[in-house]
Amino acid sequence: MSEKMMLVDELITQIKEGKYKPNEKLPSENELADQYRIPRIVVRKAYEQLQDLGFIFSKQGRGSYVQNRKQQIPLILTGDISFSEKMNELGFDFRSENICCEKIQFDSEVFHALKVNPQDEVYKISRLRIVDGCPIALHTSYAAKSVFPQIDRDGPGIKSIFYYYRSHGYKEFTSGQSQLSVFFPIEPERKILQCSSLIPLLLLESHCMDKETGTVLEFSRIKYRSDCFTYLI
Repeated sequence: MSEKMMLVDELITQIKEGKYKPNEKLPSENELADQYRIPRIVVRKAYEQLQDLGFIFSKQGRGSYVQNRKQQIPLILTGDISFSEKMNELGFDFRSENICCEKIQFDSEVFHALKVNPQDEVYKISRLRIVDGCPIALHTSYAAKSVFPQIDRDGPGIKSIFYYYRSHGYKEFTSGQSQLSVFFPIEPERKILQCSSLIPLLLLESHCMDKETGTVLEFSRIKYRSDCFTYLI
């Protein structure tokens, strides 16, 4: 194992064990270089990787500090309430931004999940979830015009898809089969979620149905920043 990775592992262990508290300043590069008898450039590279991994952050001209990872959000991946409702119940400073509403071309996976035929119109509505000013999730819903005739008109204003369901008379919901996967973000995702390439994203794909009629209301793809959540399944 390289000197850099040994130092990264050591500092992560110390942070997790509480030697360094959230928002506490870490030793300088020179101090760690002297302590571990390694070149200063090794310490700098270790700090850069810890920052990419979300363990620390830097202040210009003031050094490196421990990231407050204890404020991670408990996220229940199943249930019948919306993400917005969950965040409000937990008391977070939360807002949702509608960033996209557009008709999509035929996509066999999406159309099959929605149980619509290739001639139907399907719209994609994406919302960016922001907590304490930090983007933490990108939620994309796919809905059919045959179920929501005004989705092309209403889509740009949707921030809570469950609220939209209720405004159309659907009251109780159930989730269908869900699929979880983990991947590393590419440039567009890193840009919109403001995360590094070393922070994995959790992708949850599922569909939501009206409990009374069984009507498929949406197929969704939600990308969560893994460093912002603890997961309850």
